[in-house]
Amino acid sequence: MSDDATPDATSERAAALGLTSPAAEEGAAGPVRFAVVGSGWRAEFFLRMAVLMPERFAVVGVVSRTAERGAEVTARWGTPTFRTVGELLAATDPELVVVSVPWDVTPVVTRELVEAGTPVLAETPPAPDAAGLRTLWEQVGASGLVQVAEHSPVMPAHAARHRLLQDGAIGQVTSVQISSTHMYHAVAVIRRLLGAGFEPVRITAQRFAAPLMNPRTRAGWTGDRDPVEASTILALLDLGEGRSAVYDFTDNQWHNPLRADRLLVRGSHGELLDDRVTRWLDGETTIDSPLVRSQSGIGQDLDGYDLQHLSFEGQVVYRNPFVGARLSDDDIAVATLLDRTGAWVRGQGEPPYPLAEGSQDHLISLAVEEAAGTGQPITTEREAWAG
Repeated sequence: MSDDATPDATSERAAALGLTSPAAEEGAAGPVRFAVVGSGWRAEFFLRMAVLMPERFAVVGVVSRTAERGAEVTARWGTPTFRTVGELLAATDPELVVVSVPWDVTPVVTRELVEAGTPVLAETPPAPDAAGLRTLWEQVGASGLVQVAEHSPVMPAHAARHRLLQDGAIGQVTSVQISSTHMYHAVAVIRRLLGAGFEPVRITAQRFAAPLMNPRTRAGWTGDRDPVEASTILALLDLGEGRSAVYDFTDNQWHNPLRADRLLVRGSHGELLDDRVTRWLDGETTIDSPLVRSQSGIGQDLDGYDLQHLSFEGQVVYRNPFVGARLSDDDIAVATLLDRTGAWVRGQGEPPYPLAEGSQDHLISLAVEEAAGTGQPITTEREAWAG
C-alpha cells in the first residue's frame, strides 16, 4: 500500500538536494507524468529529472520492495511509494512507467505493465539473455508499448556526431572503433553511427588480462596504489555491406580516469576522431575541423555551468534542450529519453527506442561476450523482432 507522505514543494526538494529548478515552458498537456518501478542507483537518474524540471516531468509514484526503502524514497524525493505494480496503477495514473530493476526482473515487470495496457520505458537490457529476449518479444513485442532506455546514442556528443554523419561530412560511413562504454551501450552507438539494422553480425573476440591501477569506482576514490589484473575485451564486428566495428572495453572503464573514452568513425571521404573531423573538401584540399562545445559558466561567464550547444564549422549541430537545468551529458540523455517517450505516448513523436532496437543491441553484446569467452567466431541470426 502507499506510504503516507505529503510531498514538499518542488523548490524545497530541489534546495534540499542542492539542486536548482530551471524555468521551462510547460507543454500544452503539462509535464510528463511517469512512475518508476525500482529505487536503486539508476532509478534515481529519472527521479532527479522531475526535481530539476517540474514543468516537464512529474513522478506520480515509485514501487519499492520494502516499506523501509519506500520511506527513504519518499523522504528524499517527495513521492509516494507502493509495494507492487498493481497498487501503483490502482492509485495513480502514469502516462508511462520506467522499469529500473535487476536484469532478470525486468521482463516480469514489463509483461505485467503491458498486460495492464501501460507504456513502458525499460532500463537496459530488456532481458538478461538471448532466450529471455526472444521470450519477451513473443509476449509483448506486438503490443508496441515497450521502449528501451538506451541513452548512449542520444548523449550530446554522439548526437552531434550522428548529425555530422547524416549530413555527409565524411561520405559513406564504413567503420566505427569505440573504447568507451560496455556491451549494449557500445553496440547501440555502433549501430546508430553505421546505420545498421537487424542483419546478422559476425563477431570474433578475445579477452586479455593486464595490470592496471583502479583509483576510482562508482563509490569514489579507492586510495589503491598498486595495479591489479584487469580484463579487456577486444572484438571485431562484421555488420555486412562493408561495415565493420572494433569494440574495446576494459573493466571499470566508466569510472577509471586512467582509461579515456575514444571513438573513431571512418567513411569514404574522411574520418571523425573523437571531436575532430578530417575530410575531403575539393580537388586538392582536405581540411581538419573541430566539433566545438559551447559551455557556459567557465571563467568570468556568470550564467552558470551548462552545456549550450555543439557546433561544427560555424553551424550548430546539437542544441541542449534543457538549458538551465545544469545537467551532465548523461543526465541530458536521460531527460531526452523521458521527453521523447512522453511525446510518443501523447502521439506527438516517434518511438524513441523501440524494444526491437534494444533487443538487437543486447543480442550482439551477448555474442561479443560469448566469442571472447570461447575464442570462437559467433554469427547472430535474424530475429523475430527484425520484422
